[in-house]
Amino acid sequence: MDRPEPGDSVPATTGDKPPTIADVARTAGVSRSTVSRALNRGHRFYRSPSAARIREVADTIGYAPNPVASNLRRQQTNTIGVLVPRLTDTVMAMLYEEIATAGLKRGYHTVVATTHDDPTRERESGDVLLQRRVDGLILTTARTDGGFCQDLADKGVAHVLALRAYAGSPAALGDDHLGGYLATRHLIDLGHRRIALIAGPAYASSALGRRAGYEDALREAGIPVDEASILPSSFSMESGEDAGRHLLDLAPRPTAVFAVNDNTAVGLLSAVQRAGLRIPDDLSVVGYNDIPLTARLPVPLTTVRVPFDAIATTAVDQLIDLITGAPTETRTFAPTLIPRRSTARAA
Repeated sequence: MDRPEPGDSVPATTGDKPPTIADVARTAGVSRSTVSRALNRGHRFYRSPSAARIREVADTIGYAPNPVASNLRRQQTNTIGVLVPRLTDTVMAMLYEEIATAGLKRGYHTVVATTHDDPTRERESGDVLLQRRVDGLILTTARTDGGFCQDLADKGVAHVLALRAYAGSPAALGDDHLGGYLATRHLIDLGHRRIALIAGPAYASSALGRRAGYEDALREAGIPVDEASILPSSFSMESGEDAGRHLLDLAPRPTAVFAVNDNTAVGLLSAVQRAGLRIPDDLSVVGYNDIPLTARLPVPLTTVRVPFDAIATTAVDQLIDLITGAPTETRTFAPTLIPRRSTARAA
């Protein structure tokens, strides 16, 4: 693409908003991480002709580095901040422990803050961590509308996403589309045709990916996608139980349900028991994540196993790369279907 020459007048923003690092990257035709390295006096790339050209572009459009981002580059504390929705969620607790373990092996301590999936609280908690001079952030809270994640990108703050994705931010992910496909294909292979979905919230890329995999598996098998059989949840047991009661009232009733995570699956199992029905005789159920509880239920739960250890380790390595000025990119890990006794052939 054509690149501006130093001294060219390049309108990079609209209105009264100051130029961001994303504007510099777009105008210079490079990535945001490349701009960050070009502005970092401590990085060897800073002294290259390419970096000098990028700085001239930044000057031309009036970009001023964010002071918080500058402090992070100058004053490394060997501390990583981690944002999670809640630690009462087994998945988040498991992932955080894996992140903390991986960080310690690399000489980094971790500090965690919870957001309850609230955008305002996410910003407040993230800002507190940054004020404590963490070297960077790992977020499991990214939303499809960007929010705080986009703020960090615009400010050039080192950050990595885990389990969820957003735009150009590097991430360590499970392949949610594949996982949703595997769960649904398993039920189809058992002869089920009325397969409901307890989906997650629309702001979470992980939930959207699993739903897309579910829908693709149905279409591949020639089974229509029935919107009445798809109910949202908040990833909680309570929302799984609420959705389960609704699904059990459908006529005809589904013979199988794919729940977007194990928490919602457990809530669904409670609704099934309260209705006087049996798993898997009356309803086959598949969960997602393979938390330790699932194998120890009275009827062990068929679920999709996510490699949390690999995701956590990768997220830490990605963040350290960003902190030290090295390039990084999103990595995706394949999940595995774990068949147990909660699924059986359709009657």
